[in-house]
Amino acid sequence: MEYIIIIIGAIFVNNIVLNQFLGICPFMGVSKKINTAVGMGGAVLFVMTLATIVTWLIQNYILDPLGIGFLQTIFFILVIAALVQMVEIILKKVSPSLFQALGIFLPLITTNCAVLGVAILTVQKEFTLMEGVVYAISNAIGFSLALLIFSGIREHLDLMEVPKGMRGVPIALVTAGILALAFMGFSNLV
Repeated sequence: MEYIIIIIGAIFVNNIVLNQFLGICPFMGVSKKINTAVGMGGAVLFVMTLATIVTWLIQNYILDPLGIGFLQTIFFILVIAALVQMVEIILKKVSPSLFQALGIFLPLITTNCAVLGVAILTVQKEFTLMEGVVYAISNAIGFSLALLIFSGIREHLDLMEVPKGMRGVPIALVTAGILALAFMGFSNLV
């Protein structure tokens, strides 16, 4: 039951983008087309899960025992950047087609604060490793869901006659705000 609460809470109630406002840059920048949103969602799922596992292990087996938990943010940033670079190198060698498919998304994830935020929140909420993995996967699914919905709406808005002063970023921000309000309807779900 606890895992179900974590899943529903991370995807709908405390959506990483629409409720906690982490990962707004890729949310706004990669949401113009659905196919790019799908690619970014998959890349975030992979990196967020892997980063959460590694950062949880570092926190619990290195930082806490040595009493240097105050260096958490610096360590986590370095770990995420290194993980993204390693994944990029491995994918280039092992699966060039997947590397080409992900393209620019892997380097973008290095600067995605949602990945760092989930890693830190996993430690702050004192999750076990398994709960942390479920939390990371659920947050990545929530990020992807919000990104896909938003990109679908933005593609539809490109076909509409939007007033000249509202075209582009202004209508995107208004739409994101309305989407965040829609997700607030889930607030008492868990």
